[in-house]
Amino acid sequence: MEEERPSGLVGKLLGGVNSSMRKLLFTFMSSGPIPQHMAFIMDGNRRFAKKWKLEEGAGHKAGFLALMSVLKYCYEVGVKYVTVYAFSLDNFNRRPDEVQYVMDIMHEKIEGFLKEMDMVNRYGVRVLFIGDLNRLDESVRVAAEKAMEATAKNTKTYLLVCVAYTSSHEIPRAIYEACQEKQGGLAVGSHIGDSINSNNNGIVDVDDDEVINDVIKVVDLEKHMYMGVVPDPDILVRSSGETRLSNFLLWQTTNCLLYSPKALWPEMGFWQVVWGILKYQKNYYYLEKKKKQA
Repeated sequence: MEEERPSGLVGKLLGGVNSSMRKLLFTFMSSGPIPQHMAFIMDGNRRFAKKWKLEEGAGHKAGFLALMSVLKYCYEVGVKYVTVYAFSLDNFNRRPDEVQYVMDIMHEKIEGFLKEMDMVNRYGVRVLFIGDLNRLDESVRVAAEKAMEATAKNTKTYLLVCVAYTSSHEIPRAIYEACQEKQGGLAVGSHIGDSINSNNNGIVDVDDDEVINDVIKVVDLEKHMYMGVVPDPDILVRSSGETRLSNFLLWQTTNCLLYSPKALWPEMGFWQVVWGILKYQKNYYYLEKKKKQA
C-alpha cells in the first residue's frame, strides 16, 4: 500500500522525489550488510488510539497501514523475511468478548491484506501463518489458509504472521515431536524407546539423559519448530520503546539485535526501518562473532 501523498501533479512530483530519494538511500545502505530477516512485535495500537482519542479499533486499522508501509520498505531495501507477532497464545486467557473482538479484527485484516495483492505480487511475497492455527476461529483460519494458498507460488520474499503463538508452546512441542520422530525410527528391541514417554499434556518425560543427548540434537529440535521454515531473525524490533520479548521467538533470538524505537506501532515507518538496519550494520561484526562462538 502506498503512503498517502498530496493529489494532482504536485503529489506525483513529490511521490517521484520521495521514491527516488528512498531508492538512493537504500542503494547506499546496500553497500553494507543487509539483514536477511527482521521480526516485529507490533506494540502500541491501543495506546495510539487513546493518544489521539480515536474510536475503538481505529488503532488497529492504523497499525495495519503501518504494517503495509514497513513491509514495503523492508522488501525494497533487500530484507527477504519479515515476521510479525499478531496474536499471542496467552491472549486466549482474556475475556471471551475481548478474544472475539481480536478475532474479528484479525479476520478483517487478513481479508484486507488479500485486497493488496498488487503489492504482494510486486514484491513476490509468500505469506505463512505460524502457530497453533487450530485455536483460531474457523473464519480466521479459513482466511489465513486462503492467504497462504493465494501466495504459495511466490518465493522472492516472505511474510510470517505469528498467531496463537508463544515460545513456551513452540519449544516443548518441538521437543515432543523430535522425541516421537526418534522413537518411531528406532530398531525393534532398542532400549531408547523405554527412555522417552509423553503424558496427555504433550510434556516429554526423559528417563535417561545420556541416551537422549546421544539422539536428540539441536538440529532435530529446530526442524520441528514453527519457525524452522526460515532463518533466525537478525533484528527483533519492538515498537513503543518496550524491551520485553513477551514470549516471542525466545529460541531464535539468542544472537539477535534488539531494537526498540519509541514510536507506537501505527507511527512506525520509513525512518524506523532505516535506523534499525543502520544499527544492525553498526553491530554486524559483533553479532557475527557471537554467532560463531555459540
